[in-house]
Amino acid sequence: MTRFMRFIRYFHFKIPEKEKEHFARKLVGFSSEEMYSVVADVEHYDLFVPFCTRSVILSKNTKKLNANLEIGFPPIVENYTSNVTLSRPNFVRAVCSDGKLFHYLETNWKFSPGLKSNPRSCIIDFYICFRFKSIVHSQIALFFFDNLVNKMEKAFLEEARRRYGEATVPSHPLEVVKNCQISLLEVARSPFHSRQQGRQ
Repeated sequence: MTRFMRFIRYFHFKIPEKEKEHFARKLVGFSSEEMYSVVADVEHYDLFVPFCTRSVILSKNTKKLNANLEIGFPPIVENYTSNVTLSRPNFVRAVCSDGKLFHYLETNWKFSPGLKSNPRSCIIDFYICFRFKSIVHSQIALFFFDNLVNKMEKAFLEEARRRYGEATVPSHPLEVVKNCQISLLEVARSPFHSRQQGRQ
C-alpha cells in the first residue's frame, strides 16, 4: 500500500471541515510598493509560489487581471481561473471563478505603512479562505494546511528579498485584531464569491 493510500485510509472516516481560513498580520522590511509588486506579479507565480506549476495571464488591465493557474501538489494536479482585483500599492484580491478543485477560493493581501522611522517597511494583512469540492482534497488540505500557508507566506517574502535586497527589519508577526478580520472579510464580498451557496 502506498504512503498516500495509507493516509487516505487513515482519514477516510474523518469528517473534513467545511472550509479553511487563515488570518495573519506581519511587519516586514519591504515597502508596500515592493510587496504589492511581488504579490501582483501573477504571471510569474510558477517561478516562486510553492506548488504553482503554471501561471498564464488571460486578460489584464491596471485594475484587474484574469489568470489560469495550475496547482501541482501530488496527488492533486488541477487548474483554475483566478480573478484578481488590483489596487496599487495597497491591495490584491484573488477569487477562483471556476475549476474542478474548489467550491471557492479567495486570498486577500492588504499593505499599509509600517514603521514611521522606516519608509521601507510595511504591515501585511493576509487572509485566505477556501473549500474544496472533493472530500479527499479537503482531508489532504486539513492535514497540510498550516504548512502550506507558511510556505506561501515565506515564498513571497523571499521573492521580495531576491528582487529588492535584504529586508530593512526582520519580519515580525503582529496580533490580528478583530476589526482587521472584519475589514478583510467585508472587502472580500463580491459577485464572484459563492461562499454562502457553498455553505448550504
